Amino acid sequence: MEIDGVFSGGGIKGLALIGAYEELETRGFTFKRIAGTSAGSIIAALVAAGYTGEELRKLVAEVNLPQFLDARKTWLPLPFTKWLFLYWRLGLYRGKKFEDWLTTKLAEKGVYTFADLPKEKLRVVASDLTNGRLLVLPDNLVDLGVPIDSFPVARAIRMSCSIPYFFEPVKLRSLDGTNIIVDGAVLSNFPMWLFVSEGEKRVRPVVGISLSSKLKDHPKHKIKNGFQLFGALFDTMKDAHDTKYISRQIEKDIIFIPTDNFTSIEFDLVAEKKDALIELGRVRTKEFLKKWTY
Repeated sequence: MEIDGVFSGGGIKGLALIGAYEELETRGFTFKRIAGTSAGSIIAALVAAGYTGEELRKLVAEVNLPQFLDARKTWLPLPFTKWLFLYWRLGLYRGKKFEDWLTTKLAEKGVYTFADLPKEKLRVVASDLTNGRLLVLPDNLVDLGVPIDSFPVARAIRMSCSIPYFFEPVKLRSLDGTNIIVDGAVLSNFPMWLFVSEGEKRVRPVVGISLSSKLKDHPKHKIKNGFQLFGALFDTMKDAHDTKYISRQIEKDIIFIPTDNFTSIEFDLVAEKKDALIELGRVRTKEFLKKWTY
């Protein structure tokens, strides 16, 4: 059965999305359209390219996640250079190795640019800090004077995954100059609104997969120092935009995967934790499908 799917962001916790996809695939569901933000955009792109759940599991087992932490090389002392690069480059890590890896994996399925995918098959969210706006890729590339058909899918995903201060932003040349693009989670971590609008009849069923608890079950933020304040600020910022779209009517179509026991930037996950995240996604999806009516 064809459905539309939306994958939320969540950094490394996005591995749980693989388990959710596996279970949906096993039950005979296929994605006509798929959207995602940050980690969700990675899984969305790989699924859109034709990867199966089993193949995604294999990718996760083989990939060395710490390789994506590609700090710039320098002869200066390490602690000092980290702050220097954060100031001048706007991020601790380049993000190039991740983009190169994704380019290779998409190419193995014959996908290089958006022209290699069916129209409207894939949409991902990024944040344009230069213009202070949310970007839906590839759609909004037209507004910037950037050709859609020749734009690399891996570059769009790299934009959507540029965690502020962690990865260097992507600099996108447009008609107006150079735009600074960062993680889509800054403005919309769970873009269910791309396929669902209140009162509108759906073309086909839509399933959202969120790496969080239901709103009423969301743990309260503990704020006793500056770091906790920043964390609470970022969490609130990334969730507030999407929360207003999640009515009780829409909530019934969302698979909530509580991943509070994992962190978003835990790149040194051992194999057991990778498997635990994937299994958590599969189990939660299995429970969801027992009562889902579409």
